[in-house]
Amino acid sequence: MDRLHARYPFLDAARAAVDEADVDLAALVRSGGPAVDRGVGRVESAIETGDVGEPRRVRAELLSYPVARVVVSLVDDPRLTDAYARAEARTAHERFVDDVEGSTPVSLPEGIDLGRLLAEFELAAAVDVGVSVGVDEDRCTVDVGPYLRLASGLEGEEWRLVARDLDGGRVPVEREELYVLLREAVRERVLAGLPLSVPEPVAETLEPEVERVARSLSDYELPRSVTAELTPAAFPPCVEALIERARSGEELPDRSAFSLVAFLAGAGADPETTAAVTGLDPEAVAYRHERLAGENGADYPSPSCAVMQAYGDCVPVEKRDERCERVDHPLNYYATAVEEVSRSEP
Repeated sequence: MDRLHARYPFLDAARAAVDEADVDLAALVRSGGPAVDRGVGRVESAIETGDVGEPRRVRAELLSYPVARVVVSLVDDPRLTDAYARAEARTAHERFVDDVEGSTPVSLPEGIDLGRLLAEFELAAAVDVGVSVGVDEDRCTVDVGPYLRLASGLEGEEWRLVARDLDGGRVPVEREELYVLLREAVRERVLAGLPLSVPEPVAETLEPEVERVARSLSDYELPRSVTAELTPAAFPPCVEALIERARSGEELPDRSAFSLVAFLAGAGADPETTAAVTGLDPEAVAYRHERLAGENGADYPSPSCAVMQAYGDCVPVEKRDERCERVDHPLNYYATAVEEVSRSEP
């Protein structure tokens, strides 16, 4: 075990180091200690801050990664699984950009560089960095297949293939964009195999920690998708306002139309229902639904309240209601409202 493995616990070499240490997972969680505390902390930080928190000493940091995956598996909530994978990927992205591009690289025994990262995810043959192809080294090209896979969960028109100058089956990207694609490769790897099959003794020992994480998940209300029949009366004010604008014939800005379609997809609407509810062009709606990669938009999520405010699509304060004060995402508003409506029905 060394600092490189602790800093990047998703590496194949890090997993091998844990295997070579012959650590008994049941004994590790039974004894508690720094690795278990840090493992639970990784998951709680994923919920609360979107990263995995501050690192600890090498052994605890490395062993905390498998502990965290076990905790996520025991909670067994797709929202947590997604949030945790994104948090690990976000933290890794910050670290490898700093380690490779920073002016004061971190001193690691084996070192980390772009070539090693590409090889780790079997992308070495798929990516040409600029320096190797005789162009600006801030420019790279990526084979179209890996590009489409890794970019499928990224928001923004700039990631669409039609926005790129495809040349001979290769997609040009800036160097910083390549790091974003590598972040998505980390997310893929973290998601792989989750949820794990956890032995009963381990599950029983971690029960208090799992309950604590589940409570944290409830407190922070990560965005929920609702797959039951649509309940328009439960739509949040921002969505009602967007629907009213669309049905009045106003041509919504692309970001506003995306927010509206993404919300309805997350609430369980199919393209036909979305077009009927909003009055938007059915072909445009169908296209946007296709862009919402993953079931109910899980990989291309509808914007949060903060993003809606930044877009200018949040309603004025006087038009918000008390639910708006309790939630941080339109889908959470909708899910809460649907539950309250169902409880009030005889």
